[in-house]
Amino acid sequence: MYAVAITRDFVAQHHLIGEDWGEETRNHYHQYKVELELQGEELDRHGYLVDIVELEAQLDAQVRYYADQTLNDLPEFAGLNPSIERFAFILCEKLSARVNTPAVNVITVKIWENDNAWASHSCAKQSST
Repeated sequence: MYAVAITRDFVAQHHLIGEDWGEETRNHYHQYKVELELQGEELDRHGYLVDIVELEAQLDAQVRYYADQTLNDLPEFAGLNPSIERFAFILCEKLSARVNTPAVNVITVKIWENDNAWASHSCAKQSST
């Protein structure tokens, strides 16, 4: 299995809902780091799993969308707790639908909310139609 990954950093805010999470129930920001990893079993005729320029463009578009936002205010988080687990799931699903590389089987998004805490989600590559 081959794997290619890229990372980006950005700042966004959120607050947790649903329980008394103390300080976490107030708006606060994180310096998020997101890693996008693609896996596949075969390389293309040039010896690549994925076009990194296209991969970077797709991740950069998502980072621009989320940067400097309050996650709770975005439609994909409406009524949901914006945990890093949920954030990783949402980003994985979005990127799976946008990355147009037939050789990729699995996409994994890992998000750190600080130097010590991260969550990830892996999803099968959605077919482009």
